[in-house]
This record gives sequence, structure tokens and C-alpha cells, in this order.
Amino acid sequence: MSKINIKPLADRVLIEPTAAETTTASGIIIPDSAKEKPQKGIVIAVGKGTKEEPTTVKVGDTVLYGKYAGTELNVEGKDYLIMRESDIFAII
Repeated sequence: MSKINIKPLADRVLIEPTAAETTTASGIIIPDSAKEKPQKGIVIAVGKGTKEEPTTVKVGDTVLYGKYAGTELNVEGKDYLIMRESDIFAII
């Protein structure tokens, strides 16, 4: 896990996406232009939640999220996503 100085507000979650698959199950190499956007990542930071709903995910959880969920950030050369907790589908 990375140490980063970003603290999400309210019900926001900071996620480091996992790397996209580079080969298929049969061994075919996938070019960059055809790679799928990853839908799985590791939670790096979590906001405190709202008065009605505290956050349920915690730092270190591996989560599944929507394909186009969140906003992409690039901090210190690493890519992250920041999104609402409601955009997360499941904890793995």
C-alpha cells in the first residue's frame, strides 16, 4: 500500500486501481489500445462518511467498482481514483 497525503471528505474513497490484464488466458498479448479499464482496486484512504451513513470500507480492502465510476487523479506519478462509497459494488 502507498502512503499518500490525501484525506477524502464525507463518503469519498481513494482507490489505487489494479493493473490491467496484459495477456489473455490463452497467452495472447493485449495491446494498450485494447485493454479494458480495471474495475478492481485497493482502498488507500477513506472519508468519515455522512451523519446518516458512516463508511463501511476500510483502508486495505480490495473492492469492485463501476467501469466509469470515480474521478481519475495522478499524484506523484501514480494513478488513483476518488469516488463515492456508493459507486463501490463489493468488497473482495
